[in-house]
Amino acid sequence: MSVGQWLAVLVTVGLNAIDGFDVLSISFASPGIAKDWGLAKDTLGWVLSMELVGMGIGSVLLGGVADKIGRRPTILGCLVAMAAGMFGASMAGGVPTLLAWRLLTGLGIGGMLASINAAVAELSSRRWRSLAVSMMVIGYPVGGVIGGTVVQRLLGTGTWHDVFIFGGWVTAAFIPIVWWLLPESVAFLDRRRKPGALEVINRILTRFKLESMAALTPDTAESVQRSVMDIFKPGLIVTTLLITLGYFLHVISFYFIIKWVPKLVVDMGFAPRAAAGVLTWANVGGATGVVIFGLIATRISLKALTIVALLGSSAMVIWFGRGPPDLTSLSGTVAIAGLFTNAAIGGYYMLFAKLFPTHVRATGTGFAVGMGRGGAVLAPVIAGYLLQAGLGLQAVATMMAMGSLLSAAALLALKDRGTGDA
Repeated sequence: MSVGQWLAVLVTVGLNAIDGFDVLSISFASPGIAKDWGLAKDTLGWVLSMELVGMGIGSVLLGGVADKIGRRPTILGCLVAMAAGMFGASMAGGVPTLLAWRLLTGLGIGGMLASINAAVAELSSRRWRSLAVSMMVIGYPVGGVIGGTVVQRLLGTGTWHDVFIFGGWVTAAFIPIVWWLLPESVAFLDRRRKPGALEVINRILTRFKLESMAALTPDTAESVQRSVMDIFKPGLIVTTLLITLGYFLHVISFYFIIKWVPKLVVDMGFAPRAAAGVLTWANVGGATGVVIFGLIATRISLKALTIVALLGSSAMVIWFGRGPPDLTSLSGTVAIAGLFTNAAIGGYYMLFAKLFPTHVRATGTGFAVGMGRGGAVLAPVIAGYLLQAGLGLQAVATMMAMGSLLSAAALLALKDRGTGDA
């Protein structure tokens, strides 16, 4: 792979980092919001979940858009929506307004996740594709780490409004970066066959120092009949349903940790700034977990490794429920939980890139991620109602940990297969 290709991959890492921070921004801000507005835990659960609703809708709808108009324009549009949502949230004066802005942010994030997973898979070579996808996935927890470090400083002198303002400016800064450094996917351009496509493809190939194409790939009877709805047709539908179910179940456990840790740590008697630090350790563990996962995945079965990560995720979420009394032990527990939960997320994204062919890669990823966001939406809400009902942290954590365990069972039923271009 050329320097230009690796630069494009690094841009997707940064985009996923923005996604990571934008999702976590409400978690960082939630203690201050709850205090300022006097929110009960069940209401706060909806506040924590609203951008996840938008992510689900955005992943399903905009994943299909990315397979029709292109990865690059979809990514740029999503950045505009995310930046507007973050700035709007910083000025919200009540729950309804905040929910509306978080919904818009979520729409952008959902479309972004589907688009960059397809983009990084298609901008990288077949040999380096797994590593490139792993790097992209690492961006999510890295964004949480860097953002969490900045937020600890912001909360030391400012308010929760500053969390969203920071996120808005960083998101907006990536619009020109994408414009200059992230070209359209050659595979997408070749498949769509628009007028002038060959010239555009060869400009990109020249930029990447790769051999030019003499002509577009010839159409075949099979390629002409391809549709984004192929994910629901024989040959793919079982894969689509099982991998979507597995992702749905795991993110229930994942987002319980991501969304509720700051508030639960504050409820244990620690300051909001310290709580943000604990969540930062979850992302340190997450980045470490994805790196380790990516290295090991080059040597053993991707599905088997993902199942191991899911079992570790379930065990550590249960362990978190013990609620260690000191901040150091709590941070260590959350870091290891983050390692396993994020490693499993990375495994799923690599499976998306492997199992869905080019013409439905963004659509398939978007559908799985979008439907999976149903679990993400449910996680904070269910936990909020359970905590409001008086259940102890250990009981709630054990219930939420079952998501990863059942996810492992879904993957066990998934037949290993690879697409012709994966």
